Amino acid sequence: MVTLTPLGAQFRDELAAGYAQIQAAVDHARHAAREAAGVLRIGFTVTSHGEALTRLVRAFEASNHGCQVLLDEVDSADPWAALRCGEVDVVVNWLAVNEADLTTGPAIDCRERVLAVGITHPLAKRASVSAEDLANYESVALVASLPAALTDAIVPPCTPSGRPIRRRNESVRHAIDFINEIGRGRLIHPTMAGVPLFHRGDIVLVPITGLPPLCLGLIWRTAHYNARIRALATTARAISRPGAGTRAKSRP
Repeated sequence: MVTLTPLGAQFRDELAAGYAQIQAAVDHARHAAREAAGVLRIGFTVTSHGEALTRLVRAFEASNHGCQVLLDEVDSADPWAALRCGEVDVVVNWLAVNEADLTTGPAIDCRERVLAVGITHPLAKRASVSAEDLANYESVALVASLPAALTDAIVPPCTPSGRPIRRRNESVRHAIDFINEIGRGRLIHPTMAGVPLFHRGDIVLVPITGLPPLCLGLIWRTAHYNARIRALATTARAISRPGAGTRAKSRP
């Protein structure tokens, strides 16, 4: 039979309190990783809020009674800044991300592509336009600070055949400035169906052929993934409707 020496027993007793504290900390961390209770802060932009986000939050709160959701609008020109400084846990935005520290989660909606043009623009009377038509006019490329992957997804640098699209970078922070330019017929802008910003009497949304739909979904900091984010992603997958989304409607 093996027994501790008096020195070994003394060593064990002196370590016992510290070991118990370490074990308690480990157990607390494991519990926190499993527990979805608490506050989940979801960021959204002026172009990404709407029915899909409302549907997600409603379903999540219904199945996670111990978790409170707080919604907070983030800067459309720099949508990842709020994630990186810890102001929000998840951002709902277009799934066009090429950032080493961010993870893209499931989609909650997919939107068909449309072209925003002023009612006096030559393309406004078309039932649809081709992606190749974008090379014939000057397009808006959003503000200069927008992440490159997101800019290229919304306003591609070239058409499917490789013709360059003339994009005009804007230094303004407010979308209303270049939206007014669209309404006056000076610019065109590829966007997604269902974006409230473009629902104006002086702007027509014309369906675009040749550009794939753009999906709206969850983005979070990889290092900050936790039980609440995991539960939200699970809810998003559960309520997703493959092939569903806001489709572009041709003008009558």
